[in-house]
Amino acid sequence: MAGTEKSKARTEQTKGKAKEAVGRAVGNERLTAEGRVEQSKGDARQAKEKTKDAFRH
Repeated sequence: MAGTEKSKARTEQTKGKAKEAVGRAVGNERLTAEGRVEQSKGDARQAKEKTKDAFRH
């Protein structure tokens, strides 16, 4: 289960970076903002998983 969550976090971060880059390239502020939000979700999920791992070991 933890591996799945970690991969979801990485996927969200990657998709967010891509959306942000595309948004900047075409001048779409909404798409840029959506990308940042998605990256933040991925960062939060990753932090949660790291915290869980710290308590397991």
